[in-house]
Amino acid sequence: MTSSKIIIIALGGSIIFPRPGKINALFLKKFKKLVLKYIHKNFKFIIITGGGKICRLYQKAATKIVKLSDQELDWLGIHATRLNAQFLKTVFRKTAYPIILNSPKEPIKKNWKLLIAAGWKPGWSTDYIATLFAERFKVSKVVDAGNIPFVYDKDLLKYKNAHPIKKISWKNYQKLVGSRWIPGMPAPIDPIAAKLAKKLKISALIIKGTELKNLEKIILNQKFRGTIIEP
Repeated sequence: MTSSKIIIIALGGSIIFPRPGKINALFLKKFKKLVLKYIHKNFKFIIITGGGKICRLYQKAATKIVKLSDQELDWLGIHATRLNAQFLKTVFRKTAYPIILNSPKEPIKKNWKLLIAAGWKPGWSTDYIATLFAERFKVSKVVDAGNIPFVYDKDLLKYKNAHPIKKISWKNYQKLVGSRWIPGMPAPIDPIAAKLAKKLKISALIIKGTELKNLEKIILNQKFRGTIIEP
């Protein structure tokens, strides 16, 4: 199995849990079908679940009650990613590796088809975990399937005139997001992961996670709609 047959996807928690009281079951049903289609064609997948909305709900509520450190906020986020990972493992119960990987360094038995991973330690997001898996399995790119289709030149939530960027270097991307990790920050790729990916010369492909035909183009190494962040 060559590294080109391993697809690493950082699946945004906000894709799984888009808003309070809503789990995106219809999307996950279609996502499962797509992943299984390519597993049957001898692809392997590593899916790292983010915390998303449920993570930020816990963080916001907790800070209204007590003053928390960044580390404590991160741990809330990490456990949110683990809940999302457990849910996804249940969805893929017949195919997924039997253990959710809470560390990118955990030993893995051979002949796996689908690994599901979650948060590990405070100090970064699951983007960092995805990058570590790429290093471990010698994969040259990771797919960030979140809730925005591109990297933008400004914060899309604050500026209506933000413009999409289709290709950007890690150096210029770092100028956009800075170097400091803030728990729950909405950057497409967090600053700590960006620094590591730049060092390892790993590319990131930013897409809107719900656009499954677009994700399939990436699996097939075809032109896709999104942003390429490259060394």
